[in-house]
Amino acid sequence: MISQVFILSSQGDHLIYKDFRGEAGSDVVCVFYEKVTALTGDQPPVVMSHGDLHFVHVRQGGLYWVATTTADSSPFTVIEFLNRLAALVKDYCGSLCEKSVQMNFALIYELLDEVVDYGYIQTTSSDVLKNFIQTEAVCSKPFSLFDLSNVGLFGAETQQSKVAPSSAATRPVQSSREQGGKSEIFVDVIERMSVVIGSNGVVMKADVEGEIRVKCFMPSCSGECETVTLVSSVTLSDSLWFFTEMRIGLNEEFSIGKSQLRGYGATARVDECRFHQAVRLDEFNGSRILRLCPSQGEQTVMQYQLSDELPSAPPFRLHPTIQRDSGGRLLMYLKLRCDLPPKSAAINVCVSVPVPRGSASVSQELSSPDQSAELKLQSRAIEWKIPRFAGGTQLSAVFKLEASALGPAPLMEVGQVVLAFELPHLTVTGLQIRFLRLSPVQPGPSQRWIRYVTHSDSYVIRV
Repeated sequence: MISQVFILSSQGDHLIYKDFRGEAGSDVVCVFYEKVTALTGDQPPVVMSHGDLHFVHVRQGGLYWVATTTADSSPFTVIEFLNRLAALVKDYCGSLCEKSVQMNFALIYELLDEVVDYGYIQTTSSDVLKNFIQTEAVCSKPFSLFDLSNVGLFGAETQQSKVAPSSAATRPVQSSREQGGKSEIFVDVIERMSVVIGSNGVVMKADVEGEIRVKCFMPSCSGECETVTLVSSVTLSDSLWFFTEMRIGLNEEFSIGKSQLRGYGATARVDECRFHQAVRLDEFNGSRILRLCPSQGEQTVMQYQLSDELPSAPPFRLHPTIQRDSGGRLLMYLKLRCDLPPKSAAINVCVSVPVPRGSASVSQELSSPDQSAELKLQSRAIEWKIPRFAGGTQLSAVFKLEASALGPAPLMEVGQVVLAFELPHLTVTGLQIRFLRLSPVQPGPSQRWIRYVTHSDSYVIRV
């Protein structure tokens, strides 16, 4: 049972506040933010208590999504509700950010009225709620199907003729009606890799977590499906809605666990998979095909994990040289190599290099003018930023640190280097989408977009 739901910005600004039961005062918002900011760690506990009141919160889109409860409610149920509420707001508002929430506060309050009744959760389904929600979303940036740009998923540079508009997948689900009923489906294969590389260059740990997300902008979507051959229709708001089934074909050579590969097609292996409850797997074992009836909005249809090994070499290798010069300065010479295929590239690369205590300033020599570096005194690290890093190339940087007083062993304080980056059009596991088909064939034009990206969840290189 939920007493209150509120949304706060990262600075503690009150964006949304809804009290369902009147069991606590409005000052709980300030109490929660004080408890979160008073913690020393970067990861505050998801569940916190204040007297008889329990705070449960998640971070999504740089915002705090908080629910309070005074009863013995399951914290996992409340956490799942908050995650679904954030996904629901993203579906109806188009994006999750402070500006989007501020511009659509009336829509979010209407959603909360339908989702929760006197503290009891009713539904979080976009398909069910679309019959009751009347408020139109306000987009922070007007969406245009003709607003083509060379920026693809997560900022990747791509060819205009091969990608969707950069804002195509970040619009409200209700806008599909405003676009003349244009049918569009986005399938994103997103992977997050965690790698630890020793000082000798040996990979000590490698884990990959991935998921296949489907975001559907189809006026004909219903979320329920009878069979592949049957077509049912229902009149809703003077328009015709059809039941639609989607078939997603994965690599034919896709194996789970240590099973034998069949020896043809592009290979991909994972250790385990989890599927959305709406996915039908009757064709998965034989043909590696996922069947589902997509609902409007975004949903994760498949999650997978690969542990302790990578199918190919790690994308980055670092060769550091650290020494002291005659003037007492610390010299760091870093050579960073990108081992991606030559036609691939990493974007938004950020190399964080810890520095010894007492470091006051840094002079730098970078191998190209588009790079930048800055000494962050608060975190005691140099951040070396590379906007685009082509595969098969090598970049270098020289940093000269001025320090008030270096210890007897300053090299021991350099620590481990952390990389953050994005790899567009690439999956580490090799998972690919062979085809994306709809049945029955939809009336009118439809667009289907498949996109790939790999993020660095934690990429550590020990010096």
